[in-house]
Amino acid sequence: MGLDPNLAEQERILDELRLREGGLARREARVERVFGGAFAALALALAASGDLTGVSVLAVAGAVLAFVVAARVEFDISGGFAVPTQLAFVPLLFVAPATHVPLLVGVAWVLVRVPDLMRGRASLSRLWVTFGNGWFSLGPALVLIAAGADDARVAAPAVLIAALAGQFVIDVIASALREAALRGPNLLEQIRELRLVVAIDAALAPIGLIVGLSAAAHPWAPVALVPLLGVLAVFARERRERLRSLAELSNAYRGTAYVLGDVVEADDAYTGEHCRGVVQLAMEVGDRLGLSPERLRNLEFGALLHDVGKIAIPKEIINKPGSLDPHEWQVIKTHTTEGQAMLDRVGGFMSDVGRIVRSHHERWDGGGYPDGLAGEAIPVEARIIAACDSWNAMTTDRSYRKSLPFAIARQELVACAGSQFDPTVVEAMLALVQPGDAEPAATEQLSVA
Repeated sequence: MGLDPNLAEQERILDELRLREGGLARREARVERVFGGAFAALALALAASGDLTGVSVLAVAGAVLAFVVAARVEFDISGGFAVPTQLAFVPLLFVAPATHVPLLVGVAWVLVRVPDLMRGRASLSRLWVTFGNGWFSLGPALVLIAAGADDARVAAPAVLIAALAGQFVIDVIASALREAALRGPNLLEQIRELRLVVAIDAALAPIGLIVGLSAAAHPWAPVALVPLLGVLAVFARERRERLRSLAELSNAYRGTAYVLGDVVEADDAYTGEHCRGVVQLAMEVGDRLGLSPERLRNLEFGALLHDVGKIAIPKEIINKPGSLDPHEWQVIKTHTTEGQAMLDRVGGFMSDVGRIVRSHHERWDGGGYPDGLAGEAIPVEARIIAACDSWNAMTTDRSYRKSLPFAIARQELVACAGSQFDPTVVEAMLALVQPGDAEPAATEQLSVA
């Protein structure tokens, strides 16, 4: 995931944020107690085997303080969040005995959550999650201990590199096991989600190394990170607010679309019901064709609002029981451009939806309207809506006719593939529809405005 998340990533980030701000379900609480408790036990066991002689309390306190501040700087990403704790964790390896680093990390994580607990913004059960976040610290600590180094100051460069690698390995394994216990095994998905976290930690490690080396001579060096972390906190908070604003804007657009849909239905009950009927099938076809989350969103809105322009068409034409004369036919064709004009006034991505609405009566062979587009020049969302629109019209009852039998509707769609409809869209749609989707009736050719 990049710094500019796509629609699916935005939704997942907000879902994860809602989960983090709430309490834990019973199963989650049980899993987090196991993982958090196991880490706490290992950290205590390691600390009991070490010695604090000669340790600079000021340097350790500074590194722990910097860690606490860094852990409050949460950059939301898909699947969770990233924190710049590496800036403080690496110096902690230089100023504290390797045997005590995991325990100090665990204590720091608890201190991170104290403000949220005091304000009632987090439950006590979340402390187990906090302990579980410290597993990464065991990797470097165990590597340093195995190398016979009391701390990172006396470790060879190769050992430091191995310690960093150990951090990433333990972090990935612990996260994968925890997610497998919570949501089922999916190691590859976990690795994909952790790539950004690992990349961030690797990028911050050299800065942490410089601070750690400085801390040997200047115990207050880790505290110098706090102003930088304050700046990062501002950026992180702005990112989170931007994501919330994007979600609110998306909800506002969705609300606008459904209000317009209700207006269409109030103006013409069949058109409103027909538009809603097209949405579900169109979304299934779009998903089958592998459309991106953004294009699926546009497809949903386009399917819902593809006939919104009919609001501007005189009711005597819309509801005329017989055939339309040439003038009336030209008037009703304008519902595509009228619909686009309405959505352009809404702005944002609804302008993209407007272009889909404009093109949903274009034909694959170029014989449609209003622009005579052909083939791939027609937006794929419009091609999907065109086929689903016709299928819905064929397989639903109207006041003046019954729906077509499934076999006849299917035959009509196949016959029009390559001329009126995109053959790929027709193939995808016919793989989804079932015989029960249409009721038997007299054979009739289709004519859809």
